[in-house]
Amino acid sequence: MVEFLHTLINSRWLDLLDIIIVAVLIYQVLLIIRGTRAFQILLGLFLIFIIYQFSLLLGFYTLHWILKGFLSSIVIIVIVLFQNEFRRALAKFGKTSFALNSASELSHLDKVIKACTTMSLKRIGALIVFTRDNKLPVIVEGGVAIDAVVSDALILSIFHPSSPIHDGAVIIDDGRIVAAGCFLPLAIEPMIEKVYGTRHRAAMGISEDTDTVVIVVSEETGKISLSIGGKITKEQNPESLGRVLNNIFSPERNKTGFITSLQKIFRN
Repeated sequence: MVEFLHTLINSRWLDLLDIIIVAVLIYQVLLIIRGTRAFQILLGLFLIFIIYQFSLLLGFYTLHWILKGFLSSIVIIVIVLFQNEFRRALAKFGKTSFALNSASELSHLDKVIKACTTMSLKRIGALIVFTRDNKLPVIVEGGVAIDAVVSDALILSIFHPSSPIHDGAVIIDDGRIVAAGCFLPLAIEPMIEKVYGTRHRAAMGISEDTDTVVIVVSEETGKISLSIGGKITKEQNPESLGRVLNNIFSPERNKTGFITSLQKIFRN
């Protein structure tokens, strides 16, 4: 009897651990595909599964037979459809699980701030997006692929008025410029101040829909703004901008990512 109770208690703890691990994995997958075409595909597959269940219940045997053949190969279909997401998830897992960001990996932030300071003095408009969990694959695909290490010279050349892609946004992911000349969704909130131009509205629009951090340099005034969570903070100086960015992307903040995921799961 004692052995049975001991086994039962241990099994419950193992079951709880199993549920937590699966919940965290599902949550991380949803973070990766959120706002992407993959999420829409996943919803489509779920809808097909629902139709499959109802087809047998309602006696639609031909439809049921077709969907059964489709779902029997679902593993291969999922691998083919989500190959990019799987590759990105594995790369992220290998990077964040065993090697946290070091201070040297944040050096690209200083280069971005240096470039923004120069553009501010010269009144060159700029729109720079830092990705976090959401990698913006649809927006990146719509721009010009670059995949280069961040440098202030490269940023300045992209946003120079003579550049054919200076009107779009630069997307930075994990210290690399992945694309430029990208077009972002505009915030359409009617209460937004009239002084905000297209760049500021784009910054608020993308940061409202995703977890991105966006820097805007005004072409008219040269002032630097920062947009997070759909809110914009105006008149940033290099010091304040550096503090905010280093706080967001610091290794200490990344260490709490797993705990934060668990908290969000239980809170929801």
